[in-house]
Amino acid sequence: MKIGQVKKWNAERGFGFIATDGHDVFCHVSALPLGVKALDVGTHVGFEIEISNRTGKPQAANVRTV
Repeated sequence: MKIGQVKKWNAERGFGFIATDGHDVFCHVSALPLGVKALDVGTHVGFEIEISNRTGKPQAANVRTV
């Protein structure tokens, strides 16, 4: 599991970016626990990396606050 910090979050569009290891990782609202609709900028989170079926790029999965 990787650890990062929420860098940006667009609640209207349901996605944002997590800063980790010098890279920004895309995070979609579907990667958050059930009932969680947004992340606050600056929140520390743990997450896994998966490859998007749609874009072929890395993205966050199974995101949890730490």
